[in-house]
Amino acid sequence: MNQTAVTNFIILGFSAFTSVRLPIFFFLLFVYLTTLIGNGAVVYIVHTDPALHSPMYFFLCNLSVLEIIYSSVTMPKILANLLSEDKKISFLGCAIQMFFFLSLGTTECLLLAVMAFDRFTAICRPLYYRLVMSAQNRWRLSCFSWLSGASISMGQTLLIFRLPYCGPNVIDHFFCDIPPVLKLACSATYLNEIAIFSVCVVVLLTPFLLILGSYTRIISTLVKMTSVDNRSKAYSTCASHLTSVTLFYGTASFMYFRPRSLYSLESDRFLALFYSVVTPMLNPLIYSLRNQDVKASFLKILRKFHNPFKK
Repeated sequence: MNQTAVTNFIILGFSAFTSVRLPIFFFLLFVYLTTLIGNGAVVYIVHTDPALHSPMYFFLCNLSVLEIIYSSVTMPKILANLLSEDKKISFLGCAIQMFFFLSLGTTECLLLAVMAFDRFTAICRPLYYRLVMSAQNRWRLSCFSWLSGASISMGQTLLIFRLPYCGPNVIDHFFCDIPPVLKLACSATYLNEIAIFSVCVVVLLTPFLLILGSYTRIISTLVKMTSVDNRSKAYSTCASHLTSVTLFYGTASFMYFRPRSLYSLESDRFLALFYSVVTPMLNPLIYSLRNQDVKASFLKILRKFHNPFKK
């Protein structure tokens, strides 16, 4: 009864690296700007080139928009904390940051599964592709991914922030993520950990199994292909998607598929920084460098800007 409720948190971030705060700030600023420019370029290229108005690039555009918002949830606050001595974030602000972070992470899981289903349909069921991936169905799958992510994360966020927080209020992390915030709760968190693990099974494992099943069928079909050009193009698009899946699921699974007893501050901070900052920057490079259509469209746009009067 004598305990005082926490009204704000203090995010330590890079407080232990005071002597190199400015180099870290400029490095992260470079990464953030690269993320915005790279993903924004993908959205622009897909939107302006009619040759890329296909289901695969529609979902890639969704992924790029998501990465822009995803990195913007945490990066501005991280950058501000590097330059300011006031590292406070309000209780409500922390809850909002966690909600959007979890929502977009869940949406990315579902979008990656949808993209795998798109590749499965295009390669293994080409005659039904236009019907299955019609404009209406594309929007349905996209809306389902975004709305499901928001719904699931809302429940998780409410469960976590309904716990009593009475001090300490120092989050030894870069942003309001589940493990470091849950560690500050003044009551038992066993039920929350069970709920988090259960949601992770649904959000991470189920889409991953769908992706695995899709690529099992895709590889089986590609092996039987007689056209070398078609096989090479299919391998290229699938390799890009599989690289993104490996980066995202590898770090996220290790982060959340663990009991609290295995929580490691140093490893979690590194992993959180990787999947929240580095991965959004890498996705445009992964999809553009291995995709001939995107590279051709990019070069066409560059030539158009270089000589705007040439048709």
